[in-house]
Amino acid sequence: MGRRIGRSLALTGVQTSSKSETELVATFHDILKSGTHGLCFSLYEDGQKPGDIIGEEQIRRRIELIKPHTDWVRSFSCIEGNELVPRIAKEYGMKTLVGAWLGEDTEKNEQEIEGLIKLANEGLVDVAAVGNEVIYRKEMSEEELIAYIHRVKKAIPEIPVGYVDAYYEFSHRPNITEACDVILANCYPFWEGCHIDYSFMYMKQMYYEALDAAKGKRVIITETGWPSDGGGFEGSRAGNINFLKYFIDAQIWSDEEDIEMFYFSSFDESWKTGDEGDVGAHWGIWDKNENLKYQ
Repeated sequence: MGRRIGRSLALTGVQTSSKSETELVATFHDILKSGTHGLCFSLYEDGQKPGDIIGEEQIRRRIELIKPHTDWVRSFSCIEGNELVPRIAKEYGMKTLVGAWLGEDTEKNEQEIEGLIKLANEGLVDVAAVGNEVIYRKEMSEEELIAYIHRVKKAIPEIPVGYVDAYYEFSHRPNITEACDVILANCYPFWEGCHIDYSFMYMKQMYYEALDAAKGKRVIITETGWPSDGGGFEGSRAGNINFLKYFIDAQIWSDEEDIEMFYFSSFDESWKTGDEGDVGAHWGIWDKNENLKYQ
């Protein structure tokens, strides 16, 4: 997929702060038509949640919807149907960042790690993520996580292996950074209470902090986004205009500077309100019924 929208828009002087909603919506669709680097895959329909077993038909339908608009897809787990995401994505010629979800359940951790290794050995993994914010959630020690990272690296030495967490963890925890082949950083100005007018610059600052901590290693933004509804968090406010501005600024920068970035998320998921409040259900580019927003 040739991603040229950012460069062409930059040449015409796109400034989201001065654009009308109609102009923002048009640019949003132009970017999607041209294609993004990567999208985080939203697995669950309304009424579903993590722990439910998800079938192939549902995953295939959603992969078919996002395929024209992205080169890469990121999945978060290797069990309960999640293992089908990279398998189906590869059928459609997509690249995959595949995660093993780790937590306090050691039996599930074992299933996740073995599942990730199996998928990688089948040629279905381009980047492997061992854990997602498990240190942030305080569900595992650094030593335990590093042991899992080394185990996966030993099992799949030809594939870059990393760990996903908030951007600042990689400067705060150099032993984890050292263990990773690739730094996988989540960057959310919204969750740090940043006003939309300053959010794009702050997101860039987050990325460069992770880049500095990486000391020459590859850095991928594994999640960034802005909710389209649901209220706010300190100085941050959800809403359609803010969603559009953030998406456009982030995608143009990713394209212009060749930043590997996975946008969060592909589809709205209602189950996330339990963890995040009302905004949790509104991070998708498509709504919970799989309709593209801003038609």
